[in-house]
Amino acid sequence: MTDYAKLDAWIDAHFDEEVKFLQELVRVPTDTPPGNNAPHAERTAELLKDFGLDAEKHAVPAQEVKDYGLESITNLIVRRQYGSGGLTVALNAHGDVVPPGEGWTHDPYGGEIADGSLYGRAAAVSKSDFASFTFALRALEAVAKPAKGSVELHFTYDEEFGGILGPGWLLEKGLTKPDLMIAAGFSYEVVTAHNGCLQMEVTVHGKMAHAAIPTTGVDALQGAVKILNALYAQNALYQEVTSKVEGITHPYLNVGRIEGGTNTNVVPGKVVFKLDRRMIPEENPVEVEATIRKVIADAAAESAGITVDIKRLLLANSMKPLAGNKPLVDAIQKHGSELFGEPVKAMGTPLYTDVRLYGEAGIPGVIYGAGPRTVLESHAKRSDERVVLEDLRRATKVVARTLSDLLA
Repeated sequence: MTDYAKLDAWIDAHFDEEVKFLQELVRVPTDTPPGNNAPHAERTAELLKDFGLDAEKHAVPAQEVKDYGLESITNLIVRRQYGSGGLTVALNAHGDVVPPGEGWTHDPYGGEIADGSLYGRAAAVSKSDFASFTFALRALEAVAKPAKGSVELHFTYDEEFGGILGPGWLLEKGLTKPDLMIAAGFSYEVVTAHNGCLQMEVTVHGKMAHAAIPTTGVDALQGAVKILNALYAQNALYQEVTSKVEGITHPYLNVGRIEGGTNTNVVPGKVVFKLDRRMIPEENPVEVEATIRKVIADAAAESAGITVDIKRLLLANSMKPLAGNKPLVDAIQKHGSELFGEPVKAMGTPLYTDVRLYGEAGIPGVIYGAGPRTVLESHAKRSDERVVLEDLRRATKVVARTLSDLLA
């Protein structure tokens, strides 16, 4: 048997164990918000110890986490050194995830298996890659036994809020500086670029009044409607701005949350909404934010008595390919195509991810892991999120083979 065949055979022989590991990870909630994610890190470290893998626990100071709007973050690093020289390859997956919401037909924290898929919040994005990366590493050590280089597992808990207290914090504190990295992703493509994201909170101020005498107040909701219409009109303009990166189309804007008013019989004095602006790699984030602020200000000026406060919640830069990622792309495409029986394209994604933070630190990376062809198929951020177990199995093999190539 070749080493590839032996790696594959080891993963097949331990796949039931890998699935049970993923089930255990899904059963510990990591809803963000509220973002009390230290318990999941503790449980993950316990499970890793059963495999002989010691995880360093790097707790972000409580006040930093609180100021950030979360409750607890403990990031994990597993370091495996095989000898002097060679590359250090990091594998990063995030454990935090949005709350499950409604409409589930399976327990979002059950890790139930049905029709060849494992269901649960974060089953696809990205606790599945806690499993694929861990078992790829175990297979590497059991079979390939590299004599140089090293592998690090980075399990972090701040992707939903932008990654600053996840990978960003580990990098800033000098706790890691790998040569290459692979971040959690899907199995049928290797992602080399992604959109950026700007999130803002807009507070529209008017003046409360009794609904029987509305002229004594200033309706903040009517003011907000004008602003929202002006923002939504931008989406028609964004259709004309196209990206040259395959897999990425054009910018777009979404208003995902709105609240305001005090009662049905009261003219609302305040309305708050939150917007999400996706930026293609070719855009300048500073210009994007300035334009949105101007659109809001101009629309607010059309309503007498209306004022607005604008707060930036998140700025995640886009990811642009770094030339040094070629060995990763080549290996993943080679092994992915063989194991999945079809070409694995190198392309972009409209998502934003933690990988950009590694790229900004000069570390070439790609996105690849266990999952379907599209976000839609995975049900990520929707009810009945799931990962196809056969995708998990094959992606684990792709990553194990890739590590073997890089550390040969």
